[in-house]
Amino acid sequence: MNFQFDLIEDKVEFFDAGDLRTLERKINNQIEINKTILLTVHSVSHQMHIEETGKPYFTAVVHFKAKKS
Repeated sequence: MNFQFDLIEDKVEFFDAGDLRTLERKINNQIEINKTILLTVHSVSHQMHIEETGKPYFTAVVHFKAKKS
C-alpha cells in the first residue's frame, strides 16, 4: 500500500456572522487550524450588509497560501 501526500498550496474559506467580534473569532480560529497544515493568510476581503430588519450582517473571504520555505 502506497501513501502519497499532496501539500495544499491554496485554500479559500468563507465566513459570516451577525457581529464583527464573532466574525473575527471565527477567522482567528481557522487561522490557528490552518497553521498546522502550514498555510498562512494571503489576503482578506470583508463586507457588511444591513438586513431588512436593520441588523448588520458581516461576511469575509480569507485566502490562505502555503508558507514559502
